[in-house]
Amino acid sequence: MEIRMRFPQGMKKALTLSYDDGVDQDARLINIMKKNGLKGTFNLNSGRYREEGATYEPGEVQRRLSEKEATQLYKDSGMEVAIHGLTHPFLERIPDNLCMAEIVKDRENLEMQFGVIIRGAAYPYGTYSDKVVDIMRMAGIAYARTTLSTENFDIPQDWLRLNPTCHHINPALRELATEFVEERRRDRGYPLLFYLWGHSYEFEKDDNWEVIERFASYVGGRKDIWYATNIEIYEYVEAYKSLIFSMDGGRVYNPTCKEIYLEADGRKCSVAPGETIKL
Repeated sequence: MEIRMRFPQGMKKALTLSYDDGVDQDARLINIMKKNGLKGTFNLNSGRYREEGATYEPGEVQRRLSEKEATQLYKDSGMEVAIHGLTHPFLERIPDNLCMAEIVKDRENLEMQFGVIIRGAAYPYGTYSDKVVDIMRMAGIAYARTTLSTENFDIPQDWLRLNPTCHHINPALRELATEFVEERRRDRGYPLLFYLWGHSYEFEKDDNWEVIERFASYVGGRKDIWYATNIEIYEYVEAYKSLIFSMDGGRVYNPTCKEIYLEADGRKCSVAPGETIKL
């Protein structure tokens, strides 16, 4: 029997964004995302907020938000907030105890600031080591994004070494978006995830806001794509993995609190929390 995961409402495709550093330009990006129905995650350095009342330098492009501004922008925005290291160091280059402090203190600060439980991360500079991955895990982080583009739409297998589809300046962005929307690649029916990342201040620096505007307009507002934050996708995929199948694959039990969708031999179905169904 061929069994394939499906996203909520039986969708085959999911899309998410991930943007770093907590900067002034995130406000414009969020407006673009909301206009087109997109969702994503913003990775913040709680130890590098701009001092309240401090002014920006003339020509400064990477304009970090103050703590108050960050709260106003991201809280109740529908977007996820995740850690990015307290002070944005190369985590693999500092002693273990300082690496742990960078991760734990950033998580602690952001949880206090936004009143949520934070389980996501993006590695500062995109770099890490096995040691850093272990520390992330011990600190209760469920997923951590790198900067290594895969240029594919595969569901991550190692969530603490989460490689995105591509950066928004990738020359293949338009082609990848078209392949994703039109399902041009031979995927044998497996679910697809488009994961875009970057820094919103780059749009101002490169004078190319039209890149994200075109992308959002093209991929957004579609009834066959699930638009979600990073943690929403992680939690759904992990819930699907928790399904319990009979030995012959003819029945499935859902022990989770989420309704899970799947496709069995071409037939779409859903399993409610606590339910056992015949496939």
